[in-house]
Amino acid sequence: MTRILLLNCGPHSDASHGYRLAMETIAASGIDNPQITERDLVKSPLPPIGRDYAMAITSQAALDAQEFDWSERLIVELEQHDMLFIVTPMHNFTIPAALKLWLDHVIRISRSFQATPRGKVGLIKDRPTFILVSSGGFFAGERAKQTDFLTPYLRYALASIGIGDVHFFPLQGLVFGSEAVAQAVHEARQQLAAKLPLASACEQQLAM
Repeated sequence: MTRILLLNCGPHSDASHGYRLAMETIAASGIDNPQITERDLVKSPLPPIGRDYAMAITSQAALDAQEFDWSERLIVELEQHDMLFIVTPMHNFTIPAALKLWLDHVIRISRSFQATPRGKVGLIKDRPTFILVSSGGFFAGERAKQTDFLTPYLRYALASIGIGDVHFFPLQGLVFGSEAVAQAVHEARQQLAAKLPLASACEQQLAM
């Protein structure tokens, strides 16, 4: 059994193109009896990082201190899964606030990373991570009209806790009509098929 954690970070929730494509890909991947845990970071927002958390960090409180309750819950949830899917829009060139808050809870010194003279060393076991990024415009490839701060930031942030097996799949040009949306989904599906075994079966099923 493969345990998959799916983080949904956009305002369209399970109606988003990225979410639907993620679920299609998992279903067609050939993974035996996948156990999917969905966390919708917009429908069920996380509490903000407050003063108590900040004081607990700076005072080097015990790892099981009450102030770290949400942080610990999210880190354990991540540790208990074998694969990570992140479905996110690009908001103003980078990740949305909901995903940033998840990272703020999960990236915690002495728990998910260790500070060393060489910098942060991740303490979380690496796992395959698939990130579907939706955008109204174009941020990758020949048609890109804006700078992409999302991809390098999210890759670096995840690497800081030990997750380096990260793959990005853009869903671009979604404001340019139904044909553009269909093309974006098709391209992302093809890229996913190259990364996940048997994912191409999804394309065949939809064409029938």
